[in-house]
This record gives sequence, structure tokens and C-alpha cells, in this order.
Amino acid sequence: MRLGWDVGLGPIDFYWFSGTGNTLLVVRRMTEVFREAGVEVRLHRIESTAPADVDPGRTIGLGFPVAAQGTYPFVWDFVGSLPISSGTPVFMVDTMLEYSGGIVGPMRRIVESRGYRPVGAREVRMPGNCMPGAPDEEKDELKRARGLASAKRYARDLLAGRESWGRIPVLSDAMASFSKTDWCWRASRRLVPLRVDESKCTECGLCARLCPVDNVEMDGLPRFLDRCCYCMRCIAFCPTRAISARGYDYRGYRAVKAAELLRDEQAG
Repeated sequence: MRLGWDVGLGPIDFYWFSGTGNTLLVVRRMTEVFREAGVEVRLHRIESTAPADVDPGRTIGLGFPVAAQGTYPFVWDFVGSLPISSGTPVFMVDTMLEYSGGIVGPMRRIVESRGYRPVGAREVRMPGNCMPGAPDEEKDELKRARGLASAKRYARDLLAGRESWGRIPVLSDAMASFSKTDWCWRASRRLVPLRVDESKCTECGLCARLCPVDNVEMDGLPRFLDRCCYCMRCIAFCPTRAISARGYDYRGYRAVKAAELLRDEQAG
């Protein structure tokens, strides 16, 4: 039974960004459910997709992490630049540690302004990727399992037409403005700059390849520019833990392998 077609969902283009892998795991779990129901799904990385290339004739899925109570500027920009549609279904999922407040409603307002039909939104709790201290693998695994179970239920609810996409005006819009403004990220870069331990760095360049905003230049050692949005990829995936943020000893959390964040999975 092709449930997705019954509620007008398929086929789906699922656009995602993942910092240390949590969102990618959620997107994959949802994709498994959709494909099992006979719905075609293609996955695309947000950071490597031009909004003009988005096909508004296919259902749009959006997956990304929460950051600064909203999300990263390049995610806001991507959604705000989607092609104008005439009622294309769109759904979103985000991953977070505990609470967002400034993403679900504001994102709905944006997609509606572009002519899309919001059909569902879900926030999934996953392990934190910027916590101090050593990872607690047992707790992380338990939280991932719960989060992926939530993602599976969400995908099934979308297919059955049981989902909705709410909005709390004023408060959520005010919270969203924090992550949308450049001064928020400039302040973070000044207060918590990235640094490289030259004695540990092997000049492999993985940090530059992973950076979604081209903030890392390789001149032997990595050199950080002024575009960082603290997605945590460079810190989490540095093979020698040579990269850190001044004043913080972030744990080396990552949910997938680095290569998985660089691969577009187009069909299945």
C-alpha cells in the first residue's frame, strides 16, 4: 500500500544538513520508512544544493540541527530562497539537545510565503555535540535510540496524514531572529574562537572539506576565516583532536563517519 501517495506526499526530495551526524541518522531512518511504503526518496545536502535547483514538483523534506535556538544562517537562507510553489507539500525535522523555541513556527511562515503547503514538523532529541568532558557512550546510545524511534513514528504519521505543523507567533519569531542575525555569530567567533594545536595537526585538510561555509583555508595548517557558524564538524571529526574552541574542552562526539557527511545519496 503506497500510503504516501494517498496523502499527497510522494515522491520526496529530502534536503539535509548534519553537524556531527545526528540529523543524518534521523533523515536516514525516516527515508527507510518512506521507501518501505513505496515512496521514492532522494537525499540532497543543503550546503551543496543551489535553491534554484530544487524541484517544486516533488514533496520537499527539510532536516537540520537546532543552533542558537533556531538554526544556521545558511539553512535559513536556503529555505528562504526556495523556488516559488503552488502548494507543494513540505515537512521538516530538526535535531536538538532539549529545546529550540525559534524554529518550527518561523520556518513554517517562510515556506508558506514561498507557496508551499506545510504538512508536518517534528523536533527530535539527540545527544549533545558541544558538551564538555568525555562522551558517555551508553547514555548517547540510549538517547539516539529514542530519537530514531521518534523519527520512525514521525515518518509513519506523515504517511498516514496524522501530522501537523504548528506555529506560536511573536515569541518564536523573536527567538528566531537571534540565530538569523550576523551579530550573533560574530559575537560567538570573538568570544569562542577556534584554535589549532600545531603539535597535533597533520595538515590532512579534513576540516576544510567538511566545513559547510568554507571557513577553513589550508595553508599548511588550517586557517579559520570569519564565517564560522559553530556546526562542530571540524572539532568533532579532526582525527587527532587538534582543533578546539578557546576556553572549552568539547567532547569528541560524532554519530557517523566523516565521509558520510560528504556523500549525496540520490535515490534508493
